[in-house]
Amino acid sequence: MMTDRYGLPLSTTSSAARDAYVEGVDLLLAAQPGAERAFTRALAADESLAVAAIARARTLALHGRAAAARDGAAQARKLAATASHRERAHVETLALSIEGRLPEALAATRAHLDDFPRDAMVLAPVTGVFGLIGFSGNLDREEQLLAILDSVAAQYGDDWWFLGLHAFASIEAGDVEAGRRRVERALGLNPKSANAAHVFAHACYERGDDRAGAEFLDGWMPSYSPEGTLHCHLSWHVSLFALARGDLDTAWAVYCDRIAPGASWGPPMNTLTDSSSLLWRAELAGAPRNDDAWRDVSEYARTTFPKAGIPFADAHAALACAAAGDGFALDELVRGLRDMQGAGKHPASPVVLALGEAFAAFARGDYAATIARLTPVLDEHVRIGGSRAQRDLVELTLLAAYLRAGRRDDAEAMLARRPGRREHIPVAGVA
Repeated sequence: MMTDRYGLPLSTTSSAARDAYVEGVDLLLAAQPGAERAFTRALAADESLAVAAIARARTLALHGRAAAARDGAAQARKLAATASHRERAHVETLALSIEGRLPEALAATRAHLDDFPRDAMVLAPVTGVFGLIGFSGNLDREEQLLAILDSVAAQYGDDWWFLGLHAFASIEAGDVEAGRRRVERALGLNPKSANAAHVFAHACYERGDDRAGAEFLDGWMPSYSPEGTLHCHLSWHVSLFALARGDLDTAWAVYCDRIAPGASWGPPMNTLTDSSSLLWRAELAGAPRNDDAWRDVSEYARTTFPKAGIPFADAHAALACAAAGDGFALDELVRGLRDMQGAGKHPASPVVLALGEAFAAFARGDYAATIARLTPVLDEHVRIGGSRAQRDLVELTLLAAYLRAGRRDDAEAMLARRPGRREHIPVAGVA
């Protein structure tokens, strides 16, 4: 019987199909390019292999090709009709995720993992800050994710992929040292895993070890293809480490070459959020506003995410519109957010609305209004999704507003919440 790398049976008699599928899964889990091609080869060898079809659809979804991904999910459902029970449930669970039916997908994932805890491809959409739990809008989403991974850890043992994602969940839940130990082991087992490299960057960021993080990425990135899913986002980390060291020139050069719309090869979500975040954080660190760059990002936000619906993207789109001075687009986005809030469509909607209004106030120099909008949601920005490093954007904006409003005592109180990190906070005026 043919099995995947995790010992789960596959409904195929073709070793070529099995080998290509296993290769594709490993490439996908490592965030390395080539997964789509591998799954296509698997289907060429066995056109009925439903798990390869849904894996290819998920790959398309991760690259922002939503329509093609939904078509692929529909095809996989048809192929799964004659597959095993495990494979049918596997396909259905991933299809729900691809279709954006997140609560149903999360419920199906939990049920599936009860029976098949080593089904890594089904577990994968749960992991990370952009996953089913990451975008749930729940206040305790970090604890929820760690609990799920803790519950299946014994099933994976020393698996490089699981160790990396378990490390990330540990870091996001506040246990940075456990996370660092796990991700170092993951990198030892698979040094080419971009997911593990990404988690190591987060471990360095959370410890304020900016030089070590920069040195690691400087050595790791040259061998990573720009086509890799995480190339844009890892470049964002390179820029953050540069900002923390006061090296604005390097941060800007990396932005122009690897992060900005038109330069980034990353998924639309990363291109939008990383570009708007980096430009804003550079300004907070003392760089002058680059109006041309902001117009490009604002236009990218309008064309790529034209309607409110994904809180993490919405928050960064609002940021881009505010900084670019695009009041019309910002008003449209705010109306969409208010509609979502009124309909109770997502628990993060009120937070995103507050952030959008705060960013607009900061951009026009109204620091009192910025403070008034940010302070009530300061302990709820976890709802929008994203990592702690990404959500630092909110706290750094509030810190800068305090400093520019002359409220030094409030700024000092915020800095006291970040012990050992004062010298690594790239906000002008922090001494």
